[in-house]
Amino acid sequence: MRNGRERRRTAVVVCLGLALTMVALTGCIPRAGDGGRVGLVYMDAQGFYAGVRKGMHESVSSLGDEVQLLELNAQGDASRESTFVDTVSAAGVKALVLSPVSTTASIPAVRLAHESGVKVVCYNSCLTEEATQKYVSAWVLGDPLKFGELAGAEAAKYFKSEGIDDPHIAVLNCETVEVCIQRRLGFEKALFAELPEARIVTNQQGTTIDQAVEVADRILSAQPRVDAFYGESGGSTMGAVRAVHQRGFVGRTVVFGSDMTADLARELADHRVLKADVDISGIEVGELAARTTAQVIDREELDDLIVPAPVRLYSTPEDAREWLTTRPDGLP
Repeated sequence: MRNGRERRRTAVVVCLGLALTMVALTGCIPRAGDGGRVGLVYMDAQGFYAGVRKGMHESVSSLGDEVQLLELNAQGDASRESTFVDTVSAAGVKALVLSPVSTTASIPAVRLAHESGVKVVCYNSCLTEEATQKYVSAWVLGDPLKFGELAGAEAAKYFKSEGIDDPHIAVLNCETVEVCIQRRLGFEKALFAELPEARIVTNQQGTTIDQAVEVADRILSAQPRVDAFYGESGGSTMGAVRAVHQRGFVGRTVVFGSDMTADLARELADHRVLKADVDISGIEVGELAARTTAQVIDREELDDLIVPAPVRLYSTPEDAREWLTTRPDGLP
């Protein structure tokens, strides 16, 4: 038998086109080596998901010799995700690693993969509770309630220091996925525990930066008082920050956010608008997903379905500068 170092040699990464067909797949990909093929789906190509991709690529040798990562940026499109999952399942992948576009619309594709003998590993988001229990072998997840609680506690701490007992807070959400709902619930739990007179004055969808800027600007125009925004995602957080700057509300409205990026780290270092950001490192999630997938493929018994990912609070300019120093490529 070969030792572990010999077994974990070179990984081969194969990038697929966005529109996959069986002809393109078989024509593009060499025969699998000992490690076989692993399907990998990202919901986006930037920020957190770019970090996940880096973590997976850096850790892919844990999956075995000559592993082929068959990758797709689903761009939030369940039909693209479904086509890809169907194709790679038919191509005989050993595992499918994904953050599903939808807790419900993604179920048929994941069910097909499971029924085809493909091990399914979720990261970040997953399916409905029932479907996750049926079709998923592991779920790499940073506790979303704890995530929100860290932001809510920091917001309460800030407003107490400012002598504001009844802050009015607007939420920009990404609540098409369950983890974002849980983040808000955690935020509200920690906020109201310290400031029972605080108010959530509105909760509107603003997942991407452009959408969030527009929604936040309308909120600032319509609401007589907004002391802070809570952004449930990186895009919603950055959009809120930009809207505050554009409106000239620096010093009047602050932001508490989620999902660190280089731009958000610079805003936190400036500290006039963004006061805190909670993050789950995409790179660490990618590394955990690779190791967990290796365990699942090898049929190792996991302690639990949920594989916990670290959740961290960044709340000072020093935190932000350290983040930027340790991530020169800007990937979270």
